[in-house]
Amino acid sequence: MSESMPDVAWHISTKSDSNGGSCVEAGPVLDGSGRVAVRDSKDRAAATLVYPAGGWMAFVNGVKGGDFAP
Repeated sequence: MSESMPDVAWHISTKSDSNGGSCVEAGPVLDGSGRVAVRDSKDRAAATLVYPAGGWMAFVNGVKGGDFAP
């Protein structure tokens, strides 16, 4: 069963160029759940990933903490 995509307050990555570049957009799902949606800024009609608030915060904290540094 497919769930329809909820409303999202999209924010494009500051690493994207003015034409959408090769980056992503992310934003809070506007249903009060705290979930965060992520999609490809070049192909907005493609699949959107939706993460629970805790999972998204763990990812953001990992990025800030250098867990994904090369």
